[in-house]
Amino acid sequence: MQRVREQIAAVERLAQPRRAPQPPAAARPAGPRRPPTPDWGIVDAGAGAPATEIHRGDCWATGKTLRPISAERARADLADGAQACEVCRPDTVLCRPGSTSS
Repeated sequence: MQRVREQIAAVERLAQPRRAPQPPAAARPAGPRRPPTPDWGIVDAGAGAPATEIHRGDCWATGKTLRPISAERARADLADGAQACEVCRPDTVLCRPGSTSS
């Protein structure tokens, strides 16, 4: 009976997936880190942009000029006449009564 248990254990060890050993955190290369994606952002009017636009932080249509802003600032700017992005439509979330997104 003991021999059967040993054979079962050997087969189970072989069936387990093998993982490559991970280097310790100190040995990993420290490359440049991307800043965290903001929840909301603003793109100021400029060359080729007709007016200030409010975007979601993960909108692909912002280019590289997105400045992070708070949800309160985004709501205030939308109320003051800033345009909402036609792609990500932040106004549908930000201007919803009782919305608590940040």
